[in-house]
Amino acid sequence: MTVKVDHEARRSQLALVPYALGQAARVRAGVGAIAGNHVVLRVGPDGPYVLLAHLRAGTVRVGLGDVVTVGQQIGECGNSGNSTEPHVHVQATDSVRWDAAVGLPIVFRRSSGGEAWVPAESEIVDV
Repeated sequence: MTVKVDHEARRSQLALVPYALGQAARVRAGVGAIAGNHVVLRVGPDGPYVLLAHLRAGTVRVGLGDVVTVGQQIGECGNSGNSTEPHVHVQATDSVRWDAAVGLPIVFRRSSGGEAWVPAESEIVDV
């Protein structure tokens, strides 16, 4: 994967203008330009898949084919790709065919073996 640099955070409406003008070019450039520095985790042999996007340049700590374990750091929060502020975009899907993938709910577990739940909208998850 080519490392994409982090953008400067855009904190004003005026600073968003160049970002907005570049939107169509990012879409034409494909998933990498939208997701920036990203990792896709395959949970099982046939999915589902978890995308972690907009990671900080140079912080991705896993590579193709690596097995990831619970608690392992994968990367750091960044501002790469189609992003105006530093954040990590997390999404679960049934496919990596992004134009046809169906989003799936993400279930959290409070602790090892603990209660599983789907957070409510705007709920802060502290596990």
